[in-house]
Amino acid sequence: MRKFLIEGLTRRPLTEAGPEPADPALEDQGLSLRTTLKQRLGRSLSIRQVDAGSCNGCELEINALGNPFYDLERFGLRFVASPRHADVLTVTGPVTKNMAEALQRTYDAMPDPKWVLSVGDCARGGGCFAGSYAIVGGVDAVLAVDLHIPGCPPAPVELLKGLLTILESASARI
Repeated sequence: MRKFLIEGLTRRPLTEAGPEPADPALEDQGLSLRTTLKQRLGRSLSIRQVDAGSCNGCELEINALGNPFYDLERFGLRFVASPRHADVLTVTGPVTKNMAEALQRTYDAMPDPKWVLSVGDCARGGGCFAGSYAIVGGVDAVLAVDLHIPGCPPAPVELLKGLLTILESASARI
């Protein structure tokens, strides 16, 4: 026990250095997103996130959007707890048999216009869980997917790009 205490006091923390304060790519994406939001919807974009059976890697990246570095609320995006307030449904992981009905009900509860964004490789075709008896398949096995963001897991900037793509292609559907 003494050995662990001494190591803990003498060794440096195992953390990474923080990101640079102003990432130009992030700022560009965010400003484009805010401008497109005002033009298309005239208000902020509400996002409902559902984990349909993933390993939680994609959820960590989605949650990173809300931290002080990415701060998605400054761009007019926000997560909501109720599907009745959501514009975009982000789904992660392969859809398990137990989550298929819940996912469909969540989508049905959303008001129009609504979009579905599948996040990560598992949401597309099951990823490493493909072929398991416990899953139905990717998100498109249950819902019509408007956009898929590949990656295992995708970076937060890629998620912002995906939301921007949905909004830019939304003009015909609103």
